[in-house]
Formats: sequence, C-alpha cells, structure tokens
Amino acid sequence: MPKLVLYKDRCKGCALCTLACPKHLLEISTEINRQGYYVISLAAPGKCNGCGLCAEMCPDMAIEVWR
Repeated sequence: MPKLVLYKDRCKGCALCTLACPKHLLEISTEINRQGYYVISLAAPGKCNGCGLCAEMCPDMAIEVWR
C-alpha cells in the first residue's frame, strides 16, 4: 500500500498537485500552515495508487510518495 507524506509547512496552496492527480484525491483544505497558506489534504487515503504525479508536479517538494 503506497504512503503519501504531506509536508504542510512547505505547501503554498498552489493546487498544481490537485490537477496532476488522476484520481482527484487531493484537495485544498481549510487548514492554514504557519506561512498563512491553505494546504492540501488527501481526501481518500485508501484509494491512492502511489503514481507519484502529485510529487513530481509540486514546485515546493511538499509531497513524498512511498511504495
């Protein structure tokens, strides 16, 4: 089972990862990080297949995918 690690303090809420996810599992949450940005969250953790497109698309390296 793949594991998605979200570094919320690195996230600036650009939402590029939400567009890259083929299953549309990432979303911008209502949580705000210490920099004042709305951060991403994983809507359905059990459905992620670990493709890694979200991590490749993130300009701030706020996502890691482990398989």
